[in-house]
This record gives sequence, structure tokens and C-alpha cells, in this order.
Amino acid sequence: MIRVAFSSFGAIILIVIESYIAMYLKGSSTIQFGGLSPVISIWAMNFFLLFTMFTHYKIWKENREVTKENTSV
Repeated sequence: MIRVAFSSFGAIILIVIESYIAMYLKGSSTIQFGGLSPVISIWAMNFFLLFTMFTHYKIWKENREVTKENTSV
């Protein structure tokens, strides 16, 4: 549940960062997404990217703890 919350919030932050980079590279002062549908698509891509990253981190951390327990015995 925490991964979903962090991924949702992080996806919004990534949209802002990506928009800023696009505006900077194109030299514009505003950006137009073209409706709500593209914004939701971008948010979904960022959400799943972050969710998979957090999931891999969780699995890595659990495996690391198991390995520490096995080597210390």
C-alpha cells in the first residue's frame, strides 16, 4: 500500500519534472498536454515505472536480509 502511495505521488512529481525539461529544451514558457487523456497516460507510465522500481527494491532488501541471516549463523 505504501508503494502505491509513493508511486502515485512520485508520478505527479515526475510529470512536473518532465514538463519542465521539455519546456526548457524547446524554449517555451508553457506546455499544453492536449487534454486529460494524455496526462493520465503519462501519469500511468510514471506510476508503473516507480511501482516496479519500489517492488524490485523491496525484493532486493528482503533477499539481503535473508542472506545476512544465513551467513551469520
